[in-house]
This record gives sequence, structure tokens and C-alpha cells, in this order.
Amino acid sequence: MKEINLFGVFLSPFLGVGLLAFGILWILRFLLARAGFYRHVWHRSLVDLSLSLIVLEILVLIARRHPP
Repeated sequence: MKEINLFGVFLSPFLGVGLLAFGILWILRFLLARAGFYRHVWHRSLVDLSLSLIVLEILVLIARRHPP
């Protein structure tokens, strides 16, 4: 993965993957809340943290396998 040049400022490609993961996680959390999933978990924050790491890792693996 290569750096992203934004008007002379080089940004890490991890920033784009992180923003995409945040968007996916936002939708996923909304769907899980609507389905009543959070009533069955002990600590919602820990579940959200674990879910965000899983989504981020999946996106990083996809980005590494399919470079632009």
C-alpha cells in the first residue's frame, strides 16, 4: 500500500481503511441495536471495540491482498 498524496501532504493508507471501517461499524452497530443484540451482552463497549478491530482487520487484509 502506498501513501496518498493530498495536495502535497502524504497520508497513510491506513487512514482511508480506518475511515471505511468506521462507516461500516456505524451501520453494523445500528443494525445490531435494532435487532436487540445488545440486550444479550455484558459490556457493550467491549463488544463494540472487538467488533471494530475485527472489521478493521478484515479491511486491512483485503487491502493487502488487492492493492490498487
